[in-house]
Amino acid sequence: MPESLNTLVLLYSDEKKLKKSRQMQGDFFRQASSVDFDNVRSCFGIALHMHQPTIPAGTNDLASAPLISNLEYMLRNPSIGDNHNASVFLSCYGRMSDFIKELVADGKNPRVMLDYSGNLLWGLQQIEQGEVIARLKDITCQSQYHPYVEWLGTMWSHAVVSSTPVPDIKLHVQAWQHHFASIFGYEALSRVKGFSPPEMHLPIHPDVCYEYVKVLKESGYNWLMVQEHTIEKVGGSRLGNPYLPHKLVAKNSSGQIQSITVLIKTQGSDTKLVAQMQPFYEAQSKQREGYLNKYIPPFVLQISDGENGGVMMNEFPPMYRQVFSQIGNSEVVALGGTEYLEFLKYLGLNEEEYSAVQPISQQRIWDRVDKLEPRAADKAIEKLRAEDKNFNLDKASWTNDRNWVSGYQDVMDPINKLSAEFHQRFDNSKIQPSSPLYQEALLYLLLSQTSCFRYWGCGVWTDYAKEICRRGMEAISKA
Repeated sequence: MPESLNTLVLLYSDEKKLKKSRQMQGDFFRQASSVDFDNVRSCFGIALHMHQPTIPAGTNDLASAPLISNLEYMLRNPSIGDNHNASVFLSCYGRMSDFIKELVADGKNPRVMLDYSGNLLWGLQQIEQGEVIARLKDITCQSQYHPYVEWLGTMWSHAVVSSTPVPDIKLHVQAWQHHFASIFGYEALSRVKGFSPPEMHLPIHPDVCYEYVKVLKESGYNWLMVQEHTIEKVGGSRLGNPYLPHKLVAKNSSGQIQSITVLIKTQGSDTKLVAQMQPFYEAQSKQREGYLNKYIPPFVLQISDGENGGVMMNEFPPMYRQVFSQIGNSEVVALGGTEYLEFLKYLGLNEEEYSAVQPISQQRIWDRVDKLEPRAADKAIEKLRAEDKNFNLDKASWTNDRNWVSGYQDVMDPINKLSAEFHQRFDNSKIQPSSPLYQEALLYLLLSQTSCFRYWGCGVWTDYAKEICRRGMEAISKA
């Protein structure tokens, strides 16, 4: 791999150890928890999403610019736009280590779920000699902090699932696992059982959703975080209680089914909800509810960017400390998602019996399927689009005002071509995934699909994507 790519990124590690880590199951969090769950009335969880894209930057010539973290670019150029926030962002990426240590030392019982993209982890390894990574290792690898911090898996390069070529979904999911294990170890990875999708996106297309859930299950994930308005009950009716766990049923055109437990993030994607610890205050108004012949505490779940916006930068630290300074171990408590599900299993709830849901608008597709067979969903979607020109498969994410495909054909074409060339060259090839040739091509492939390149509109960001695709094609031609 070229020196300019920096060998600190490791997208492939010991496959046997990784497989063993994925397969490990058990009450990781419940056994270590001090929560008196039998007396818990309601609970809540907060997750912090962190991401910075990797971009070709640092020189005037895009074609020869090194790959660096956008955060590093911001630090180098503080006078451009909002780049003056870079040092604050860097602080935000490491500050949970300080908060957790302080509160635990004071005898408190804090909780947080962390979702860091692979891009960001790689960038943090390169900035300030990895000082932030070292701080995160403390609360991830030291056993006294295991009950308080839960990491969530994600797509390595913050790729939106429905606009990612299907064969590449698995590459993103497992590259993140390889990379995480290379930093924090396989024991830490064995405790990563929840998955946080970029942009809170859930693919509507039945065949894509099926492959997505299949990959998550094969990769050892037990649950998926979803946005309330991106799902419906199987059959098409509105979702009932979003504060209880559900089961996402993913059926493909041939009738094959994969399912995974989902925990539901409610309301909009507003950093104020997490920064001001709204889930705690909402949970205070809730009581145990009947579910599957048990009375269980509801789970109020929110996720937000962990660094963006003044409210997150400034209001979150004192509010987080304040809330966890007053919370005990019963009545209203904070839990991680996996911890909550482990307690429910302990109470005797069978995850297979959870209320079934499917992606929003999927029932409209199934209503037009005449026969379960390959491409049945595609045929039904063609019928649906002929009836309703506004029907869209790309908007089941944290907001409905973004489309990750429309208007970006000049980017999607190179991305899809790069993906096709990658798989034609390496699938069924004698070239091993651990080889530098494969790793270089894989890195460019994953980087090209970063959602940021289609978030900020056409311009320099789409130019970044096209340049990365060019380098990817060049790397494949050398293999």
